[in-house]
Order: sequence, then C-alpha cells, then structure tokens
Amino acid sequence: MNSTTAAPRFSVLDRSRTRAGRPQAEALQETVRFAREAERLGYHRFWVSEHHSVPGVAGSAPTVLAAAVAAATDRIRVGTGGVMLPNHRPLVVAEQFGVLASLFPGRIDMGLGRSVGFTDGIRRALGTEKDATEDFGAQLAELTGYFTGTQTAHPQVHARPAEGLTVPAFVLATGAGADIAAEAGLALVIGDVRGRDALLRAIERYRAAFRPSALWPRPYVVVSATVAVAATTEEARRLLLPEAWSMAYSRTHGVFPPLEPAEDVLAREPAMTPKERDFYEAALRGQIHGTEAEVRTALTDLFAAIGADELLVTTSTYDRAAQLDSYRRLAGLAGL
Repeated sequence: MNSTTAAPRFSVLDRSRTRAGRPQAEALQETVRFAREAERLGYHRFWVSEHHSVPGVAGSAPTVLAAAVAAATDRIRVGTGGVMLPNHRPLVVAEQFGVLASLFPGRIDMGLGRSVGFTDGIRRALGTEKDATEDFGAQLAELTGYFTGTQTAHPQVHARPAEGLTVPAFVLATGAGADIAAEAGLALVIGDVRGRDALLRAIERYRAAFRPSALWPRPYVVVSATVAVAATTEEARRLLLPEAWSMAYSRTHGVFPPLEPAEDVLAREPAMTPKERDFYEAALRGQIHGTEAEVRTALTDLFAAIGADELLVTTSTYDRAAQLDSYRRLAGLAGL
C-alpha cells in the first residue's frame, strides 16, 4: 500500500453495535473480543465510541469500555472515538484519561468530539443544549491544559494523575472541527470519503493552519471510512446493507435501530418509501468495498489523493463472522 507517507497505519473504531434479537451486553463483550483479534492482526489502534440512549449502540461509557479493552490486550493502542466534550466536564475527562494512561502507559489515546445528544430529551438528560458545541474550543484548551499544567479556567485546580502525562489527543472533525484541531495543535480524525472535495479542503486548511503543540509537533491526519472486503464484490456490498438501512431508518424515524441481517434488509428494499430509499442509497454510495484487489486499488487512490497518515476503519454489519473476515482480509492486503 503506497501513500505520501512512508507507511500509513490501519486502525479500528468499533461502535459496539447491537444486533436485532440479541442482548445489548453481548455487543460490549464482542467489542472486547474484537479488540483481541484486531491486536493479533496487527492493527495500530482500537477505539470505542460514545452514544447515549441509542437502541442500536451499547457503547455509552467509552472510558470504561476502553479500560476493559486495554486490560484484555497487550500491545495495541486503545482510545476513544470519541469522548464528546459537551457532555462532560473537562476536569473529569482529564482525570479519567490520567487514570487510563497510568494503568496502561504508552497505549492510551484521547479522541475527542463535539457532538451533543441525538434528541432534545437526551440533551436535557445530559445537561447540555444544541449550542453547547460552540464552547468546544474552550473546553479543549481547558482539557489539554490539565495535562500540561497550564489551564487557566480554574486556577489552582489540578487533574490527578493526568498532570505531567502525555496522552495523544485527536479531534473528531465535523464542521469547524478541522480548524479547531489546527489551532489547538492536535491530530485530526475526519471522514467520510463520500465527499472527497470537501474532505480535501478541510485537510488542506488543517495542515496550513496547524500550530505545533506539546502533544503534536506536526499535522497528523486520520481518515475514517467504512471498508468491506470479501471474496466477491457482491458479498462485500452485502456487508454494508445492515448499517445503511439502520442509518436510513434513523433519518426517517428519529431512532437508530439495532442491525438486521442483510437478507432482511434486501427483502425490505421493495417496500421502502422514497425518502427511506434516498437515505439508504446515499449511505451505500462511496463506501470502499470489494475483493482484495478492488479494495487495494481504492485505498491506494485514497492515500495518493489525501496523503493521510492513518486509516480508521469503522465497518459494522450484522454478521460478526463476515465482519471479522473482512478485517482479516484488509489486514492481509495492507501488509499488517
């Protein structure tokens, strides 16, 4: 695999997606087992996500789940993709990552996002509002300042045991996120590859405006994408169907449901409303999928166009065995 960087890294983000008819706890247990397999395959990082009151996602406490993943693995870097700062106090986040970094030195990443709850009710329960994202830059500065001992928002307050520790920080970019990451001097995580022109412009702005910090001396770009690899192109496409339908349903019904088997989604296609079908087809467009040869070509083109340092693979599907097979095939073609 070639890119403008010497050797692009490959990493995993697992959202602990629930499956129709299966208990939610199973999704979390599978995440831990998946992390062990990702480590064995040679992936660089394994990240978990934060969602609240979402039927299709069991991962609501990312630092707790990251601790379980780190305890179950030996070498792979472990982190969050991400902790949503508007939902938390920066001091508490710093303390949590300080504990993680102390227990698992040299292996913890701090991925940070600016999203708020899915609905008004969830936001109220979390104590946030839609406009809470506007304070993200200040929250980010306070949080990183707890590690360097330079935060000024709360004089004489120190985050123990975070102060003095170096935990790589990443900003999950949505909207102005790329500009905030550049100003803060942090790594950038950005997706998806469906809007290639917009993606390139955001990355170019980030690199041009990047200000080195104590955490990152130079720009570092992680591109997140869904990648499905199978023996045939059609089999790879089938892996994408459960997530595509779940996304379409959430956009039309306001609820993000558990994943359904691909055959159930295929049977549902003729009965989809025009609006559902539009969202469903949009969710399938531009995803990287196919045989090893087809995916290798697509990834080579992606890295050549963007020059990313790392690919964060976010693929979810109903069939866990097929999902693991896809990640194994990807590891093989990437030479991990």
